[in-house]
Amino acid sequence: MTLTAAKRKSRRRQAFTKGDRLTLSLFVGVPAFLHIVWVWIPALLTVALSFTYWNGVQLSNIRWAGTANYETIFTASAQFWPAMRNNTYWLLWFSLIATPLGVLLAYQVDRKIRGHKIYESIYYIPVVLSLAVIGIIWRFMFGPTGLVQVLLGYPGIEDAIPIFGNYDINTYVILSIASWRHIGYIMLLYLAGLKSVDPSLREAAAIDGATEWQSFRKVVLPAMKPVNVIIIVITVIESLRAFDLIYIIYGTSTGWPILGMLVFQNIYGQAASMLGAAYAVILLLLSITPIVFYLRTVFREDQ
Repeated sequence: MTLTAAKRKSRRRQAFTKGDRLTLSLFVGVPAFLHIVWVWIPALLTVALSFTYWNGVQLSNIRWAGTANYETIFTASAQFWPAMRNNTYWLLWFSLIATPLGVLLAYQVDRKIRGHKIYESIYYIPVVLSLAVIGIIWRFMFGPTGLVQVLLGYPGIEDAIPIFGNYDINTYVILSIASWRHIGYIMLLYLAGLKSVDPSLREAAAIDGATEWQSFRKVVLPAMKPVNVIIIVITVIESLRAFDLIYIIYGTSTGWPILGMLVFQNIYGQAASMLGAAYAVILLLLSITPIVFYLRTVFREDQ
């Protein structure tokens, strides 16, 4: 190490006072501690409890079950595979309909069409709302005594159009409601990515005679590979974390189960086993898979 480099290193060390180090320790240490206590420890305990029988009350009642809970889920549960099917429907709907619509909106807003700021704000509003609040809003709008029912002239529960109670259309109703927020979320992410694309790339494509679709497919889309990977990960995770929306609209007695609902039902409804913990572990593994895929992609690009 040269003398000049040593001096620069010494100045960097002296740049942080004791107060600075204390502040940095608090800003890093406190969130890390809370994250470990409220996320990682419960997650690890859930994994351990999924291999036990326990009533959730007395620690002395914990009994080793091995893989019995998982065997029950995969072989004897009448709801697991329908829940997997519904989560798959959710993923396909988001992947083929909601996410492309969000990308399309982002592309149109990025073109600075007339009123694009208004459109951007309108589509962004659902993003700041939680899924529980979104469920309450749509329940108020389309419930048996909701605003739409009153406007249609069916203010009573007996005469109301069964929008939420008709299990033949439950799939389309719940997916449409979930898309209301997801489309705005994807639009926001993709719009941020489009801002980072070098305008000279589009100009060069236009000079070469490329159409707008060819320019987007061969120039813009490849240039936004990191954003595309993030959107894939978010789409998968969003298709798995839909418990609160369904719970607010349908409650626990729904004919449209998903994995998140099975976790809730088997933890709070069946205290004789840890089936709910096993369902939670399965959901955790499914959620981690796209995250691992994203991290591998990022690390590979860094290398």
